[in-house]
Parts: sequence; structure tokens; C-alpha cells
Amino acid sequence: MESRVVLVTGGSRGIGRAVALRFAEKGSKLLVNFFQDREAAEKTARDAADRGVEAIAFQADVKDPEQIRGMFREVQGRFGRLDVLVHNAASGVLRQTLELTAKHWDWVMATNARSLLLCAREAAGAMTNGGRIVSLSSLGSDRVIPQYAAIGVSKAALESLTRYLAAELAPRGITVNAVSAGAVPTEIWNLIPDGQTILEKIRERTPSARLLTPEDVAEIVYFLASPQAHMIQGQVVVVDGGYSLVA
Repeated sequence: MESRVVLVTGGSRGIGRAVALRFAEKGSKLLVNFFQDREAAEKTARDAADRGVEAIAFQADVKDPEQIRGMFREVQGRFGRLDVLVHNAASGVLRQTLELTAKHWDWVMATNARSLLLCAREAAGAMTNGGRIVSLSSLGSDRVIPQYAAIGVSKAALESLTRYLAAELAPRGITVNAVSAGAVPTEIWNLIPDGQTILEKIRERTPSARLLTPEDVAEIVYFLASPQAHMIQGQVVVVDGGYSLVA
């Protein structure tokens, strides 16, 4: 796992940051992608560098194919190859389904699902000796969560795309999997009405009696990127402390 080259989209905060630092702890070189929060992304890159690895922050909008190509050119130019792509970048609109506009829909689908296709295409070309692609999904992909339709459908598309990519890239030694995480108390919950109350209800309903941390999710991502996971292909691994088991 040492000296592998890892690209984490949406790597500035929350789960993306935890994933980046987990790989840094094991000696991986990092490109930390961000869209808006340069300060947070550069802090993640500095914290990774403090662990003794080369790490850079790179701005790119994953809705934009040309910016995606520019990001991968940076990977190739700086590191010469890519070993792991962690597709974490996501966006969302919280609205009832029939209140969604075409602009809402296109924005969320392009950020959450189409970007996986575009990034995977570039990543596969940069993976010279096999590789790992791991994307972040959500329980909302197959459960109905109020006002979550746009995000949930985009994550369902991401999971389906994961299976198609896995089948097509397996002969090249590239595995493609997804991690479906339960509620993680990141900053986004402060933007949701009654977000903290909802989190507390989720915690009470979770058999493990606590909420996930970004580090919990990062551990599963790291495992799926490891040599030990080379025969796990096209799967969606649920990590939610048992929340989804309870009727």
C-alpha cells in the first residue's frame, strides 16, 4: 500500500478528508480534489504531508468534463500513474420530488452520478497495473427519505454504474465498488432543518448505539482499496451500525 497514488474527489472535509488522511497514514501519495473550499482542501493536503507523503490540493468541478481531464493530467504529470480513485464528491437539493426543477435534477445527477463515469474513464487510462475505484453512496439509494429524491436517485444510478464498470474493468485488474454509509454527523447536517434532532433519532434507532464517524467510513474505503479486497467486485458495502436492519 505504500507509495500508491490516490485521488480523492471532494477530499477537503468530512468523509473525503478522513479517507485522504487514512491513505496518507500508510504512505500513499495524494491528490485532494475540491470544488469551492480551497482553504479546507489545502489544510487536508498539509495534514497529509505532515504524515510524510506528497499531497496536493487541486480544484476541479466534477460536473465539467474538461476540468476532470485537467485533474487527471495533473495526476499523470506529477505522479505518472494512478492506483486508487475514491469518488466522494457529491451535491444535493433537498426538495419534495415534484418540487424538483430540471436544473436541480441535472445538477445533482451530474455531480453525483455522471462524474463517476467521467472520472472512471480517465482513471482506467491512468491505472497501469490494475487499480481500485471506490465510490461513496447512501442508504437513500434504495430507501425513501423525505426530500431526498434527487440525491437518492443519483446514488441509485451510481450503484448501478458501479456494477457495469466492475464487469467491464475486471479483466484489466481494476476493481470497482461502492460504500453506502449511514448518517455521519458532518457539517451538512447543520444546514438541514432539525438536523441535530434527526441525528439523535438515528442514533437511538441504531443497534450499535452510536452514529458513524468519517473514520469508520474511511476504514471500509481503505479496505476495498487494499490487495486483500482484490476479489470483491461490483459490490455496495453498507456501513451503518445496523441502522438499516431495523424495521
